[in-house]
Amino acid sequence: MCGIIGSFNNKETIKVVRSGLKLMKRGKDGDNVYFKENFALGHSLHSIVGHVKQPIVKKGVLVFNGEIYNWEELNKKYKLKAKNDSELLSLLLEKKDLEKVLEELDGVYAFGYLRDDKLVLVRDIIGVKPIWFSFVKGFSFASEGKVLENSIELNPRKILDYDVSNNKFKFKEREFFKIKPEMKKNINETVEKLLEESVKKRIPSKKFGLLFSGGIDSVVLALLFKKLKCKFRCYVAGIGNSSDVEYAIKVAKELELDLEVVKIKENEVEKYLKKIIPLIEDTNVVKVGVALPFFIACEEMKEKVVFSGLGSEEIFAGYERHKNSRNVNEECLSGLLKMYERDLYRDDVVTMYNGLELRLPYLDKKLVEYSLKVNEKFKLNKDRNKIILRDIGKKLGLSEEISERKKKAAQYGSGFHKILKKLSKKNGFRYISEYLRGFYKDHNLKLGALVSSGKDSIYAMYVMMRQNYDVNCMIGIKSKNKDSFMFHSPVEMVEKQSEAIGIDFLMGETEGNKEDELKDLKKVLEEAKKKYGIEGVITGALFSNYQRERIEKVCDELGLKIFSPLWHMDQELEMRQMIEDGFEFIFVKIAADGLSKKWLGKVIDSKDIDKLVKLNEKIGLNVAGEGGETESLVLNCPLFKKKLKIKSKVKEESENVAELEIKDVELVKKRL
Repeated sequence: MCGIIGSFNNKETIKVVRSGLKLMKRGKDGDNVYFKENFALGHSLHSIVGHVKQPIVKKGVLVFNGEIYNWEELNKKYKLKAKNDSELLSLLLEKKDLEKVLEELDGVYAFGYLRDDKLVLVRDIIGVKPIWFSFVKGFSFASEGKVLENSIELNPRKILDYDVSNNKFKFKEREFFKIKPEMKKNINETVEKLLEESVKKRIPSKKFGLLFSGGIDSVVLALLFKKLKCKFRCYVAGIGNSSDVEYAIKVAKELELDLEVVKIKENEVEKYLKKIIPLIEDTNVVKVGVALPFFIACEEMKEKVVFSGLGSEEIFAGYERHKNSRNVNEECLSGLLKMYERDLYRDDVVTMYNGLELRLPYLDKKLVEYSLKVNEKFKLNKDRNKIILRDIGKKLGLSEEISERKKKAAQYGSGFHKILKKLSKKNGFRYISEYLRGFYKDHNLKLGALVSSGKDSIYAMYVMMRQNYDVNCMIGIKSKNKDSFMFHSPVEMVEKQSEAIGIDFLMGETEGNKEDELKDLKKVLEEAKKKYGIEGVITGALFSNYQRERIEKVCDELGLKIFSPLWHMDQELEMRQMIEDGFEFIFVKIAADGLSKKWLGKVIDSKDIDKLVKLNEKIGLNVAGEGGETESLVLNCPLFKKKLKIKSKVKEESENVAELEIKDVELVKKRL
């Protein structure tokens, strides 16, 4: 793959482009720059299909990063005589409207196309290939965020239209995948056929690599490669005799696969952190833990193309959150929406740094489109997940042991999470995130926290700030409807909490009508984006699909990333962890059997959680109040410079329904 960059309406456009190409280091086959009076476009070539110099200058100017798998078919259909996929795209854009061109493309891509002083920036719909943009000193875009000042990652569901002459831009919406109508017949046969087709179109002419952990995702790919008589080598990286390393060796031996094992010692990990964290521009513990074995395996590869099993978990329901979800396919869809931020940028920059092109057959457009409509009973049950893929594996010849293996996440199976924990403690840090922060001085992203003054929203904000995210505003929605579907009272307390932390507070209002709440939320988030430059939103959602899905919808429309760090976290664990982390919170409302007004106004402690757990066992009460049994107010936490002191009065409606009417609140000094 390649690197692309452009700069407009800046006196130093050429300098911006040349320095950006140098910083990205993405091309192994040469850099080129095309410029006019008020713009410059640059391209860093990493040739896989043909060798056509970019930027491509015809009626318009194109810089392209990616691969179009059906380019030869389209070339023949439109009689274009293009030499490769990038030239094909350039010629197609001259003949047809952009939206019609995108409908026909099968592949992964990110490109900028300039014609008649109008620039469009486009990514493939899932976001496998990246584009970042910036409005500092004119307008600019690039494949990597680190080369631009105050850069923002383009949401894959958006097309950015930039008017060069007016120096203004706007977005167009793109439709994402659907989960209806539901598929119930010939599931395994159809999925196997689509997966094999996905693999076939991605196979290069020369030997390639496969990231291999012995898990079902990579094993099925290996079996398909063997079936298609491909030349490939498997790679696994980990600490010593970690479970992934040991199991990969065992499976490779049983299936007669060529496997290269890269074992890392504990004292080598820090040197990799110094490379990886600035590269992925993130200190998120999970991202770094996954990046370590991925980077180390890629570093050892001699091939030019590498395959990964990324995406299987999302389309075939492989995570615990899928099992706990009320609607499995909605959860799969939600996970795919976030992949560009969570996984894809990290994996793109890691592979490009190591001179590799990454191919992801599980994220094939046709396969994803079909799999999201598969009835959930074919994906998981109480005993098995990814049922479709495991059954396909057995059909291809896998033993029961290999096909049914419950694989650990990469950061755990490789042994790196354990080492990061050890290194953090050794260096005097309580949390891994605090230790990793020392390798990257910048904040990960600018975020706004959607808060209601309760424990979950404040704790979610705390978790993200601990992960080195820059939370620069708190956002509250005041609902005139006490029984609002989306927003809870007393949001007035958020103003005092934001003052206690020292972060700006932005208050929106809603009548609380079910159909209008989203419009009111969108309005205040638009204001936060404009005023504070936020790139994403934090929510404290635990299990409420209704709330999370609606927030996700609004955020995606606005091009904002969404973070729900507590999603499907065990409720008892969440409550106990908050107390251990120094959170002091009270219940301001109770409405459930087993509770009474005595629960109101007292700081909740471990003994109270014990009582809530017993009530859960006895009558099914939600320990964290997810069923509306309780509403809470945070009085103090590690983020607060001062604590809240309240004056209140109990209003009792019945034996099991009561609330705390807060008469006054002030900030007081915290005890040392």
